[in-house]
Amino acid sequence: MLAMDQGVVEEWLSEFKTLPDSAVSTYAASLKDKGALVPALYKVIRENYSDLLEPVCHQLFEFYRSGLPQLQRFTLQFLPELLWSLLSVSAARDPHTSGCIEALLLGIYNLEIVDKDGQSKVLSFTVPSLSKPSVYHEPSAIGSMALTEGALANHGLSRVVYSGPHLQRETFTAQNRFEVLTFLLLCYNAALSYMTSTSLQSLCQLSSRVCICGYPRQQMRRYKGISTRLTVTSEFLVQLITGIHYALCNGEVELGSKALDDVLYRAQLELFPEALLVGNAIKSSLHGAALKSNNKEGARSIQVEITPTSSRISRNAVTSLSIRGHRWKRHESSEVSVDNEAALGGVAIPEISVTGVSGERMANGDSLRPRTDGRTQLDGDTLGASPEVSLDHRSHDSTTRSQEVRRQKSVRRMVENEGSGSASTGRSQY
Repeated sequence: MLAMDQGVVEEWLSEFKTLPDSAVSTYAASLKDKGALVPALYKVIRENYSDLLEPVCHQLFEFYRSGLPQLQRFTLQFLPELLWSLLSVSAARDPHTSGCIEALLLGIYNLEIVDKDGQSKVLSFTVPSLSKPSVYHEPSAIGSMALTEGALANHGLSRVVYSGPHLQRETFTAQNRFEVLTFLLLCYNAALSYMTSTSLQSLCQLSSRVCICGYPRQQMRRYKGISTRLTVTSEFLVQLITGIHYALCNGEVELGSKALDDVLYRAQLELFPEALLVGNAIKSSLHGAALKSNNKEGARSIQVEITPTSSRISRNAVTSLSIRGHRWKRHESSEVSVDNEAALGGVAIPEISVTGVSGERMANGDSLRPRTDGRTQLDGDTLGASPEVSLDHRSHDSTTRSQEVRRQKSVRRMVENEGSGSASTGRSQY
């Protein structure tokens, strides 16, 4: 360890001890500006025989016990490196060099399993339903789901999984070691969005080392660390995969991919179904666009498919507003027809709209339909009544209008001449 790094750590140790209680929050906000402090602390943790290791662990525990979220996150960023130091020392069977690290990890664990009143906490987790979208899946990507009686009964029901209460631990044993470490990784994963890239890299390295030590893949990776196989549990690997997933989607593509392969390699050897299920699901869901993103300083997030929004209503759709507008046009057309009758000396002239379209509706509800013999049949209420048909004056020019009026007069004369013969039927044919 360089003298410059040692000086930075010693200054950090002495500075916090002299702070009054009122200045702790301000000091916590200024920790992110100390760029040389975090690398120097990593070097202290990696050197198990350093004289600064014990005071550093003690101060990190004081940070976590303060209850300030910023100080707690500052301590949690070193958790992967602390876990590896503990596991490597345990594999080397040299527990005397890891006493301060064990005390720090047990202190964090015992603080997290109780609430502010000292009562044991019970954590609850909601398992997402496949019928509803989540950050991991979209129902549209799965395909159609059969609406069976069992599926309808379970639709909308949320399954809640509980964790706890957890027992307090005073020392690490072979039986409780990974129970404590798994819970600590759970606390670390809850604050993943606040972790630095250095901490994510340390997590990926921890995953690879734990999973390949003592196995043939260690020789392929040319890792010269400990060669003793480390005992792991399925729950511990699942927590590792959760952190690796976040690292993969936030810039650590190379280390994250290697760590995920190593965890799946160990899960296959140990036949851990939970780790295999979660690891293979994450590996299958990774998109090329997410892996190519190398922005480590930008906003960190996991890319997911977004449900498309519904298409907009067409402008030609029939709505209540368009129906009201259509009625106003009909009233305007009727007023124009009355004005034309007044201009012609008060004589009501029937107006027939010849469009050539079968079933064309008139203004009074009658219709002009073609007959099978090639003639046209005009429906009316009575024989002598003049059918009232509105003519769209805006779509005809003056020449067409005059021809239409002459044709209407001719039809009227034919109706009057044939009135005596067809009065009982109420129809005029021509």
